[in-house]
Amino acid sequence: MRTLISTAFISLDGVVEAPGGESGYRNAGWTFKDVEFVPEAYALKGQEQQEATAMLLGRVSYQAFSPVWPDMADFAGYKVMPKYVVSTTLTEGDLVTNWGETTILRSLDEVAALKETEGGPIIVHGSAELNHSLSDAGLIDRYHLLVFPLLLGAGKRLFSATDKDAQKLKLVEHEAYANGLQKQIFDVVR
Repeated sequence: MRTLISTAFISLDGVVEAPGGESGYRNAGWTFKDVEFVPEAYALKGQEQQEATAMLLGRVSYQAFSPVWPDMADFAGYKVMPKYVVSTTLTEGDLVTNWGETTILRSLDEVAALKETEGGPIIVHGSAELNHSLSDAGLIDRYHLLVFPLLLGAGKRLFSATDKDAQKLKLVEHEAYANGLQKQIFDVVR
């Protein structure tokens, strides 16, 4: 079974909305406006590109990343790997042609089937709503979190507000950086 990894820039109070400056959110760009850049804090992002063998995205994140990431040297590793977009509304005509193989999945059952295929880790970037659904369905195996020393208040959260039984996580790697960022890697305990 393939490992499904959710990776996120997240504020201390759990907000993941608009870390790179996407419009429409009061605190857009919070990852670079309010925290000093320390290169070693972002080493995890390069490691993820080397280790992942596929990327899974929700529709909103796909539509935000697909016009930009294919031409960015920082994300060259993702250009060549297969991408899967979970959406009930996207069509083949909505997909960009310069970002490699992309498949539309219509349900969480299709995500579960993808996890059963041969291959290495599948990485989920952004995709707050998809993360809620994946977590609630027990499909996420690992979290890669870069926790920013900020309280943003309102905004999309990484974790759903669904009333459910506690889900135990095991901290497998962590590090704190001079700018206050913390890397936290958790495996989901089954």
